[in-house]
Amino acid sequence: MARQEKEAAKAPELVIVTGMSGSGKGTVLKVLEDLGYYSVDNLPIELIPKFAELTKDAPNIQRAALVVDVREGGALKKFPRLFAELKRKINSRLIFLEADDATLVRRFSETRRPHPLGGEQSVVENVRHERRQLDPIRKIADQTIDTSKFNVHELRDAIKGGFADGHSAARIRIYINSFGFRHGVPADSDLVFDVRFLPNPNYIPEFKLLTGRHSNVARYIRSFPQTMEFVERISALLIYLLPHYIREGKSYLTISFGCTGGHHRSVFIADEIRKRLSRAGYAVSASHRDLNRPV
Repeated sequence: MARQEKEAAKAPELVIVTGMSGSGKGTVLKVLEDLGYYSVDNLPIELIPKFAELTKDAPNIQRAALVVDVREGGALKKFPRLFAELKRKINSRLIFLEADDATLVRRFSETRRPHPLGGEQSVVENVRHERRQLDPIRKIADQTIDTSKFNVHELRDAIKGGFADGHSAARIRIYINSFGFRHGVPADSDLVFDVRFLPNPNYIPEFKLLTGRHSNVARYIRSFPQTMEFVERISALLIYLLPHYIREGKSYLTISFGCTGGHHRSVFIADEIRKRLSRAGYAVSASHRDLNRPV
């Protein structure tokens, strides 16, 4: 048994990175290269089995990574069957990167790079066409990472956290929002909590023009026993849920707390939850969407 475990530990690993153009595949491949993966970009699909065999037999290559994407053209249709055969022969993992249409279009606009599918269609149409082409591959991916909210540095950190120690689960990045229900619920929320059950500082004249970040307002909100009980219970719930989200391959989570106007209660609660999740070791940031809107 010990010998089998030792051999398994030495088994070479092949990571195939694929996904939407503009989703960050080049960044991910560069991070993997920095982590010691022998990396190849845009290897023709027909050569992947040979590359895998060379990786398996080469004593100096224990980990390899390559990118496969829509630049392959019609040959991309062969990939799902090829990957299924590959997994039977070598320790292989397929990582699919995606982002929402608006983010991809913005990235192409900012970089002024043409879409790989050409200039006959608009970027929006190319993105939608590419998404349809890649859907069969997305369905067989071992892990899907949505990079819509990642900047380059955050994407690098997420990949480093997921691969540096040999574990497959990527680190999750948490975004906490405060908002006012009168202005609508943030569309990108994964979890929404209503804190309008707490006493409202807005009805106290000296607090009306302040926010939940002011020490006097914070002291007032904290003075009610239900406030800190809510903070403790929600923090415990999230700390319980986050490992499960990570195991499902979720790369970020947006948690929104709403009060009436988004100035007092939701701001205080969002900041308190951020502190607790940060202390628990998670990468977390907080923003306050409606803080500067009129009271």
